[in-house]
Amino acid sequence: MRPVDIEALTVPGILALRGDLLLTAVSRPDLKTNSYRGGLRRVDLDGGGEGPWTHGTKDSAPVISPDGQWVAFLRAGEGSGCQAKPQVHVIAAAGGDAKRITDLPLGAGVPVWAPDSRRIAFVARVPEPGRYGTENADGETPEPSEEAPRHITNLFYRVDDVGFLDDRPQRLFIVDAVAALDEAEPAELTPLTDDRVDVEHPSWTADGESVLFVAPRDWAAEDTVRTDVYAVPAEGGEPKPLVRTRGTAAKPVTAPDGSILFYGTEFPGQEEIARNTGLWHAPWPSGDEPSVARRLTAVETVDCDNAAGPPVVLGDEVLVVVRTRGAAELRAVPLDGELVELKSLRCLAGELAAVRSFVVDGTRIAAVIGTPESSGDVFLLSDEKPRVLTDYSKALRDKGIRPLDELNTTAPDGYPVHGWIVRPEGEGPHPVVLMIHGGPFAPYEWKVFDEAQVLADAGYAVILGNPRGSAGYGESHGRSIIHGLGTVDADDLLALLDEALKLSDLDGDRVGVMGGSYGGFMTSWLAAHHGGRFRAAWSERAVNAWDSFVGSSDIGWFFADGYVGEDLEERRKRSPLYYAGKIDIPFMVAHSEQDWRCPLEQAQRMYVALRQNGVAAEFLLFPGEGHELTRSGQPRHRVQRFDAVLEWWGRHL
Repeated sequence: MRPVDIEALTVPGILALRGDLLLTAVSRPDLKTNSYRGGLRRVDLDGGGEGPWTHGTKDSAPVISPDGQWVAFLRAGEGSGCQAKPQVHVIAAAGGDAKRITDLPLGAGVPVWAPDSRRIAFVARVPEPGRYGTENADGETPEPSEEAPRHITNLFYRVDDVGFLDDRPQRLFIVDAVAALDEAEPAELTPLTDDRVDVEHPSWTADGESVLFVAPRDWAAEDTVRTDVYAVPAEGGEPKPLVRTRGTAAKPVTAPDGSILFYGTEFPGQEEIARNTGLWHAPWPSGDEPSVARRLTAVETVDCDNAAGPPVVLGDEVLVVVRTRGAAELRAVPLDGELVELKSLRCLAGELAAVRSFVVDGTRIAAVIGTPESSGDVFLLSDEKPRVLTDYSKALRDKGIRPLDELNTTAPDGYPVHGWIVRPEGEGPHPVVLMIHGGPFAPYEWKVFDEAQVLADAGYAVILGNPRGSAGYGESHGRSIIHGLGTVDADDLLALLDEALKLSDLDGDRVGVMGGSYGGFMTSWLAAHHGGRFRAAWSERAVNAWDSFVGSSDIGWFFADGYVGEDLEERRKRSPLYYAGKIDIPFMVAHSEQDWRCPLEQAQRMYVALRQNGVAAEFLLFPGEGHELTRSGQPRHRVQRFDAVLEWWGRHL
């Protein structure tokens, strides 16, 4: 896979299934337009392939109405203005022309059908007048640099790749979709929630009288990362707290009996970092007080991936995706269970693979699954073996996909370490790149990873590991580096490197290290403390100094305290910047100008320190990009970054 082959990364997203209609939205980078293109595709349930179902190039998030008559989806147009933003459209399931039913200045979120197959709930950001291209009270539309100053009174006021929050809160809307089909233009909509908080993850009650959603604890009366489950009458009224969680909530839904299911984390005291996400169950409150939820899944062994979709009741079980040892498996949780261990949960799909999303219609289940040979295809699940319905990765395989070989070893203290190696073709000996993931509470997975494939195609063996601190190996594994960054996690990575270098086709004298975010932190840390192991380093979007990260990062105010603590000396002790004088290998600092997760100053300070110390340091800075450059940045920037990576390792390895 070459850098320009990212165009072959066609990835299916949200699935919709009703009767014989199975839809997905696909997206792929397009270098010509420097954007992501795709659309809605219909997948043949009998294995006859797939084809376009709509003609928009930026259509996404299909949802079929409960009666099977309508499909709602998001469509973004070209150019500028509100129609260039994702707006809710509706089309007959039998086909025809799509009708736009929203006209919101910043676009709309994923639509959710009501049980009556008539109304749709969604969330959308509503800008203050005179901001983000809207008119102010004087009828003027100020340029961004001419907007009034922002008055900020809370800590959670901006998010990377989203922007400022307080001047465009995310609010809940309901639209009568069927009535809107008869209107010449979309009607003006009134939000059901006020402008004090962001709300997210709407879903309907079975009777269609209320909408559930997630919002900050006590309606953000104080700065908090804690969230609860709320409901608001569909006809309007005061939101009511349904469940007061022990930490956070996500993707709440009602079960057939009217009870509430949601994903949640549990924070003992103020320990808000690296917690497994569990499946929780609560009765609908009988009075004014919120219900108390019980955790259905074990704290230590079950980590649900809420990005794969809301929990789905199927008979007396609940389907969820669980992260475990680099896999993301579709598992069945007993509805009457309590703290059920992973080994007791029935596995439907995802062994040595990654389930990205799933959908259920009756007893049929479809899922998007990534594998070591695929970035994602649509499968129909059965009691025998999942049946693949699409072949979106054929174009990628034609470019050349190298195998993902498992590595297992032990750290110096005897702790087991798990990872993989992606090797190039040929006998070698091959130069080696140790690649470190971000998070740190995240995993590398059993699926195609474009960064490893590009390097392998260029002749490098790539080592991928999930050291202590990663997700999917138990909560204690993830929390073992709390107040100890750069200790056992570094030991694990070096142990994995040593294990890989036992292979005869790897060259132990030509080794580099690279990573982004936490991986950038660890790259800087290893360069300072174990620099003799490496020829050069590529540190990207890194945390280098915890003291300034606290006040500059969008999440710094709680993240740094969680991982490092409040003691200023300890923050310095855990900051690679303060060991810059120990680095003497060629060092690339790569960053994005609009990164708000690990702000630009983190890169600037490290680069200046290295140059002042006489290190052969270089600085690669991407304009207009945020923290997610390597995953969702402008396609041309992604290719330019790959070209720079290959040039760097070509020089040094």
